[in-house]
Amino acid sequence: MSLTLIYILIKNTMLNLILIIIGAILLTFAIVWLIDKFLPSKVKPVIIIVLWALIIFLGYLTFDSVYGEIKFNQLKKKRYAAAIEKLKDIRDSELAYREVNKKFTKSYDSLIKFIENGQFTIIERRDSSVVDEERTKAYGGVEMFKDIVITDTIGYVPVKDSLFKNTTRYKTMMEVPNAKPGTKFTLNAGELTDGDSKIPVFEAFVKKDDLLFDQPKDLVAKEKEVLSVEGVNGDALRVGSMDEVKTVGNWPKTYGSNE
Repeated sequence: MSLTLIYILIKNTMLNLILIIIGAILLTFAIVWLIDKFLPSKVKPVIIIVLWALIIFLGYLTFDSVYGEIKFNQLKKKRYAAAIEKLKDIRDSELAYREVNKKFTKSYDSLIKFIENGQFTIIERRDSSVVDEERTKAYGGVEMFKDIVITDTIGYVPVKDSLFKNTTRYKTMMEVPNAKPGTKFTLNAGELTDGDSKIPVFEAFVKKDDLLFDQPKDLVAKEKEVLSVEGVNGDALRVGSMDEVKTVGNWPKTYGSNE
């Protein structure tokens, strides 16, 4: 959700809250005036106390329902942001694994072992030309040349140094932060068939129910139904897919690049 849209929503919510409070105050004065004008003096204190208690209770419920959703959205964004950083690490690791092994893996142990021991090959391509023997023969011995590309291996770079520098956060990238204790990102990998070709695919995800496990059920249910370019659509926060060839995440760009 864009900062401008968030600002507008908060502004409108607070405006509604202020209007409700003003309305409650005006209603209170109106009721007090009616009681003072038409009811006997003996029952006035009791009724006024009951009405004030009712108004305060209803005001609290109204405030809590409005402010509760604001707090939910703030917490949700923090948890999404932390989880997305982990999903980005998983995606980067999977893409590196595929570059070397020509497939993805559904095993975190294999992924971590690859990060710690794997290497990228550094190659150099250069243009050159050689005698085209067939064309030379066709032209009666006049030398004809053809262009070629020569590939040389010039070195290797450890995967760990390339992706994670001096950190070891890859060792815990499967753990979902701030979620239900023990929750890990589900990791799947396989292939999709396209004609005669087999295309490797993967996905990693966490259910919103697990990420927002301690939040009001009605707000979580509402969040799972989100369908918006400014929100995280569906019932899970995910990257990749087992149903189509893609490695992007399903979060909006306000959380950073999803590619």
